[in-house]
Amino acid sequence: MKIAKLLLFLFPFLVFAQDANIKPLDINLTNYEYPYPVQFLELTSQRQYMQMFYMDVTPENYNNKNVVLLHGKNFNGAYWETTIKALNAAGFRVIVPDQIGFGKSSKPDNFQYTFQQLAENTKKLLDHLGIGKATILGHSMGGMLATRFALMYPEMTEKLVLENPIGLEDWKLVVPYKPVDWWYESELKQNFQTIKNYQMANYYNGKWNANYQKWAELSAGWTTDPEYEKVAWNSALLYEMIFTQPVLYEFKNLQVPTLLIIGTRDKTALGKPLVSEDIQATMGNYAELGKRTQKAIPNSKLVEIPNTGHLPHIESFDQFIKPLIVFLKE
Repeated sequence: MKIAKLLLFLFPFLVFAQDANIKPLDINLTNYEYPYPVQFLELTSQRQYMQMFYMDVTPENYNNKNVVLLHGKNFNGAYWETTIKALNAAGFRVIVPDQIGFGKSSKPDNFQYTFQQLAENTKKLLDHLGIGKATILGHSMGGMLATRFALMYPEMTEKLVLENPIGLEDWKLVVPYKPVDWWYESELKQNFQTIKNYQMANYYNGKWNANYQKWAELSAGWTTDPEYEKVAWNSALLYEMIFTQPVLYEFKNLQVPTLLIIGTRDKTALGKPLVSEDIQATMGNYAELGKRTQKAIPNSKLVEIPNTGHLPHIESFDQFIKPLIVFLKE
């Protein structure tokens, strides 16, 4: 009996030992070095003390323009490394927060996630840094957050950039509702192989290379931590937020110049395994969704990047950064 219990305890570690590149990481990534120095902002929200970590990188040739980079659900601020470097070279100060529940930031035991709350946290960070106006750039889930920020704080939003944002369609209209507990159990099953399989299928169209591997390993690293259940629970709450708080119905209300950067091969859509193949085929068609969204947002432009999936700034960096910098300098 004791041996069986020991094997059960060691099983997750034995699985990861099969892939020598998976570095065990704690749930706040204290043993993972970000590409630039990190600081944190103290927040008190919903009767909890939390720390919101961020990178703030100002170049020597600062042009007095600021860009805020908002990460997606399956990522954190670290994956903006090459984007930060390129924007700095062009003179932009770059602020990159890890939202609460992500990366190095706090993982609350219980938290009511709303895009409004995350937008308010982001505003508090900019207020703390003395930044009154910035371009807000959001990728994936970060695109939903960036949209909410621009709707709540148009006076602070100089421009808006949406890179393959999710939420361009309302999934709750076709995907059956699943409670938070269901998403939690699903997240507990995550490991490197499940993460890689998902990203290959939805992000990279079956392709894989060392650069994609790097970010999958980062996501997988903390699944080995004894406290990973906190990450899984926060992730489940975030699924609830994404499904129940769509922003697409308010695109028409955006008041700031907006750039859409869309990798047209992207097929990302939450909840696909829960619907029939016929319905799956109608979901996540970014070649169509990009055009539809551009028509919905006043004063917007669309840059399509062919043969590129969900992460243009990782998969097709040159095609991503060039139109971005042109837009920022207009």
